[in-house]
Amino acid sequence: MRLGPRQSQTPTPKPYVVPPSQEFDGNDGDWSTFKVSVGTPGQDFQMLPSTKSGQTFVVFEDGCLASDPEDCPSLRGLGVFNGAQSMGFLSNTSSTWSTIGQYEVDLESALNYTASAMFGYDKVSLGAAADSTSTLSLDKQVVGGVPDLDYFLGHIPLGVPESSFGGGASIDALLPNLRNQSLIPSLSFAYTAGAKYRLKSVFGQLIIGGYDSTRFKSNTDDFSFTFSTDASRLLTVGVGSITATNTLKGTYSLSSGGHFSLIDSTVSHLWLPRDICDSFEAAFGLTYDESQNLYLINSTMRDQLLARDPSVTIKLVNSLEDTSSNYTNIVLPYSAFDLQISWPFYSNATNYFPIRRAANDTQYTLGRVLLQEAYLMVDYERGNFTVAQTVWPDPFPAANIVTIQPSGASSTDSSSSSGLGTGAIAGIAAGGGALILAVLIGFFFFWRRRRRTRAQKYELANTQISESASLAVASPAPYKASHDPQELSGTPLTELASPARDRDNKPFLSANDIPQELSAQQQPQRRWQEVSAHHSMSPTPRHPPSSRHH
Repeated sequence: MRLGPRQSQTPTPKPYVVPPSQEFDGNDGDWSTFKVSVGTPGQDFQMLPSTKSGQTFVVFEDGCLASDPEDCPSLRGLGVFNGAQSMGFLSNTSSTWSTIGQYEVDLESALNYTASAMFGYDKVSLGAAADSTSTLSLDKQVVGGVPDLDYFLGHIPLGVPESSFGGGASIDALLPNLRNQSLIPSLSFAYTAGAKYRLKSVFGQLIIGGYDSTRFKSNTDDFSFTFSTDASRLLTVGVGSITATNTLKGTYSLSSGGHFSLIDSTVSHLWLPRDICDSFEAAFGLTYDESQNLYLINSTMRDQLLARDPSVTIKLVNSLEDTSSNYTNIVLPYSAFDLQISWPFYSNATNYFPIRRAANDTQYTLGRVLLQEAYLMVDYERGNFTVAQTVWPDPFPAANIVTIQPSGASSTDSSSSSGLGTGAIAGIAAGGGALILAVLIGFFFFWRRRRRTRAQKYELANTQISESASLAVASPAPYKASHDPQELSGTPLTELASPARDRDNKPFLSANDIPQELSAQQQPQRRWQEVSAHHSMSPTPRHPPSSRHH
């Protein structure tokens, strides 16, 4: 990406809080979703954030069929459109839809999630169609329509990888496009998944360009995680240890060593090394279902665990060389694992434990289960991110939304009201007299930048996130790729090799990552047989997604 010339001196945009749907959706747990509208007129969906994807994925038409359970639309987050229950996105009713073609989706191919999608350009609004005057919207965004069950709910893209179709030009992701058009203050976001089991059900929170200081506890060790060198696994952390208390075996160490793992909200489960899964099985009385590759728990064992109220502590580190400092502990109560899974895995809701056996280190993943109790803040402009323990005050205080300023903004030494340490979040907005000082300093840097070369390579510095306050005084510049899209040998949305388990360091990577190249158009799979220019589909027999998983 390149940093283009600043056009004019304008106020910094405010962070945008994506409205939650105020419902819990999904078939493998109760997941707090967010309202998103796609197309013109807008079609409403309840979606989950994807910290990995750079493309908006929506449940396509025939996402629910006549042979599916009656609650399929509810499970898949489908709203009402034109006075009738939607069965998926109807691209032929959107006046702003422009078809790109049908391609294979390899976003989570390492976990054996596969699907075909109909890609096109359309309007994407982060909010309900009825709230069009207050939602954050962009025209001509890449949208992938997926009817298949592996991608059960639609996804809001929080990743930054570019896309390329059939060797064409690279296409920016949603967040960089929002930044280019000065709609968000910086290329950053904060997300926590919410928890239905907490208080009287706490919804998730997604903020673009900022964070809420009331939703988490500051880390004792003030530090940030640096990005991974693997472009497809930027949010990689070291798992130093996993321990549990009040289990069937008392206080119990579930891990014998450390490994690197990807934080990925696209998926629900914790994908762990086999030895750790075996320890969970023994400590929590789990039963492994070989047919679905899932861990189940019977009602008797579940009642015992509810009475014991065990907890699991996952120690996250930036480097496996030194786990005694620069770490954060995320504590998950048993309720975070006390989930049910239903169709298409089982005909009736079934108690299960959301861990999965990883076949190799490319599958080590910390999914949405972790983010029920963790608050994730990602700053792409500085190349780092923070993971902190969520808090559950009762009653919940009013949100305190803090802006994550752009990396070039001037700063002061004033501290933020958020209570974060120096390693927690960069460029926090100051108030009072510090604000005026920041404006003056910012004007000086703005004047000086205007005298420099007008086109600069956009690099994310390998800096730790600081607590210093800042104020942007110029509009964010557009980001463009500094290279042509790379052909990735016919694998769309490529999954690159992950850090090896025995590596101790996680070197830094800037977000100048390789555009994701989609291969030549794929033959339709599973839920459709033929897609014409008007997307006429014929359903085909399907199999539960788990039948393709390790």
